[in-house]
Amino acid sequence: MSAIATLNRMTEQLQACQQGTLSVTEMTAAWRSTADQLKLPPRFGEVLGHVLDRLESGALFSEESCSFSQKDLLASLQVWAQKAQTQLSKDQP
Repeated sequence: MSAIATLNRMTEQLQACQQGTLSVTEMTAAWRSTADQLKLPPRFGEVLGHVLDRLESGALFSEESCSFSQKDLLASLQVWAQKAQTQLSKDQP
Protein backbone atom coordinates (compact mmCIF):
# COMPACT_ATOMS: atom_id res chain seq x y z
CA MET A 1 0.00 0.00 0.00
CA SER A 2 1.35 3.44 -0.88
CA ALA A 3 2.11 6.02 1.79
CA ILE A 4 -0.70 8.25 0.49
CA ALA A 5 -3.18 5.36 0.69
CA THR A 6 -1.99 4.55 4.21
CA LEU A 7 -2.43 8.18 5.26
CA ASN A 8 -5.90 8.24 3.70
CA ARG A 9 -6.84 5.17 5.72
CA MET A 10 -5.50 6.81 8.88
CA THR A 11 -7.53 9.93 8.13
CA GLU A 12 -10.66 7.81 7.71
CA GLN A 13 -9.98 6.26 11.12
CA LEU A 14 -9.59 9.74 12.62
CA GLN A 15 -12.92 10.81 11.13
CA ALA A 16 -14.58 7.68 12.52
CA CYS A 17 -13.17 8.51 15.94
CA GLN A 18 -14.41 12.10 15.70
CA GLN A 19 -17.87 10.77 14.79
CA GLY A 20 -17.84 8.31 17.69
CA THR A 21 -17.85 5.13 15.60
CA LEU A 22 -14.26 4.22 16.52
CA SER A 23 -12.86 4.50 20.03
CA VAL A 24 -9.85 6.64 20.82
CA THR A 25 -8.03 3.51 21.97
CA GLU A 26 -8.68 1.71 18.69
CA MET A 27 -7.76 4.73 16.61
CA THR A 28 -4.50 5.44 18.45
CA ALA A 29 -3.48 1.78 18.24
CA ALA A 30 -4.16 1.78 14.50
CA TRP A 31 -2.21 5.00 13.98
CA ARG A 32 0.74 3.74 16.02
CA SER A 33 0.88 0.49 14.04
CA THR A 34 0.78 2.17 10.61
CA ALA A 35 2.53 5.55 11.00
CA ASP A 36 5.99 4.06 10.40
CA GLN A 37 4.87 2.97 6.94
CA LEU A 38 4.59 6.62 5.87
CA LYS A 39 8.39 7.16 5.81
CA LEU A 40 8.12 10.77 6.97
CA PRO A 41 10.95 12.84 8.48
CA PRO A 42 11.65 11.93 12.14
CA ARG A 43 10.02 15.11 13.50
CA PHE A 44 6.63 13.90 12.23
CA GLY A 45 6.96 10.76 14.32
CA GLU A 46 7.94 12.73 17.41
CA VAL A 47 4.98 15.09 17.14
CA LEU A 48 2.57 12.27 16.38
CA GLY A 49 3.83 10.27 19.35
CA HIS A 50 3.26 13.19 21.72
CA VAL A 51 -0.28 13.82 20.48
CA LEU A 52 -1.18 10.12 20.63
CA ASP A 53 0.27 9.87 24.16
CA ARG A 54 -1.92 12.75 25.31
CA LEU A 55 -4.97 11.26 23.60
CA GLU A 56 -4.41 7.91 25.29
CA SER A 57 -3.90 9.59 28.66
CA GLY A 58 -7.03 11.65 28.21
CA ALA A 59 -9.05 8.58 27.28
CA LEU A 60 -8.44 7.23 30.77
CA PHE A 61 -10.38 10.12 32.30
CA SER A 62 -13.65 11.86 31.65
CA GLU A 63 -13.39 14.99 29.49
CA GLU A 64 -13.98 17.24 32.51
CA SER A 65 -11.28 15.75 34.72
CA CYS A 66 -8.51 15.70 32.14
CA SER A 67 -6.26 18.60 31.23
CA PHE A 68 -6.24 17.45 27.59
CA SER A 69 -9.21 18.27 25.39
CA GLN A 70 -9.95 15.22 23.27
CA LYS A 71 -11.62 17.39 20.64
CA ASP A 72 -8.54 19.64 20.42
CA LEU A 73 -6.17 16.67 20.24
CA LEU A 74 -8.20 15.09 17.45
CA ALA A 75 -8.09 18.43 15.64
CA SER A 76 -4.29 18.40 16.12
CA LEU A 77 -4.16 14.99 14.46
CA GLN A 78 -6.13 16.41 11.54
CA VAL A 79 -3.54 19.18 11.15
CA TRP A 80 -0.75 16.59 11.43
CA ALA A 81 -2.38 14.52 8.68
CA GLN A 82 -2.66 17.57 6.42
CA LYS A 83 1.02 18.40 6.92
CA ALA A 84 1.95 14.76 6.33
CA GLN A 85 -0.07 14.83 3.11
CA THR A 86 1.85 17.91 1.98
CA GLN A 87 5.18 16.28 2.83
CA LEU A 88 4.28 13.04 1.06
CA SER A 89 3.16 14.98 -2.00
CA LYS A 90 6.54 16.73 -2.13
CA ASP A 91 8.27 13.36 -1.98
CA GLN A 92 6.30 11.95 -4.93
CA PRO A 93 8.23 11.90 -8.24
